[in-house]
Amino acid sequence: MLRLQTSVNGVAGRYIRRGCEALGQHLSSTWFSLASTQRKKIEKMSFAGVLADADVKAALAGCAAADSFSYKTFFKACGLAAKSHEEVKKAFFVIDQDQSGFIEEDELKLFLQTFGAGARELTAAETKAFLAAGDVDGDGMIGVDEFVTLVKA
Repeated sequence: MLRLQTSVNGVAGRYIRRGCEALGQHLSSTWFSLASTQRKKIEKMSFAGVLADADVKAALAGCAAADSFSYKTFFKACGLAAKSHEEVKKAFFVIDQDQSGFIEEDELKLFLQTFGAGARELTAAETKAFLAAGDVDGDGMIGVDEFVTLVKA
């Protein structure tokens, strides 16, 4: 994965993310990634202090079969739906692997893997349905406020 550090002088600059898909997206002094089509397996991220390990394991077991993922069921089972807005926002920033401020389709595909090593990838149909449910403004990504609304729905 190629990492670039951007710095902003005055007005936020325009950057190209993942080819030309996000041309014009404004970013402020941040790190962002240009991922290849074959993304490396992501490391297990920490939800320590936010979610109980037993709840996460049970939620992952409940959607282990392909095409069995339901975001509503998963968020309830892992306990995220019952958490405060601030705790849900913390979870968002763990899931946002490239720290862009958005959860994109490729990150959604790997969504379950952020909760547990060895978890499966979401199928294309599950990924598309998840994105459609969370992307309120139609930009093809889920922002932090959209994520909170999705989890709390």
